[in-house]
Amino acid sequence: MDPEIRHFLPLLIFGNIENLILAAQGVAAAVDPVTLAILSFIAVLCWLLIGTFGTRFAMKYARYINFIGGLAIFILGLQAMLESLPGILAFFH
Repeated sequence: MDPEIRHFLPLLIFGNIENLILAAQGVAAAVDPVTLAILSFIAVLCWLLIGTFGTRFAMKYARYINFIGGLAIFILGLQAMLESLPGILAFFH
């Protein structure tokens, strides 16, 4: 693996986990699965293009990008857990 790209590996891994969390939120919100799949593929394609063409430019900002991306993933994950609490608590009553 290219040593320059290795800096973005944690963001890639946690970004994929966050993609699963967002998909689960879409299912819980009763979003049409076909629409959700199409939008997910479009988002992945956009990130692939941004990653492919923007990596060289972004290398000098890798630390900031990782921090902001990790913070966004953490906040969205926390939001998903907090929104699911009423359903979990209702299950136990």
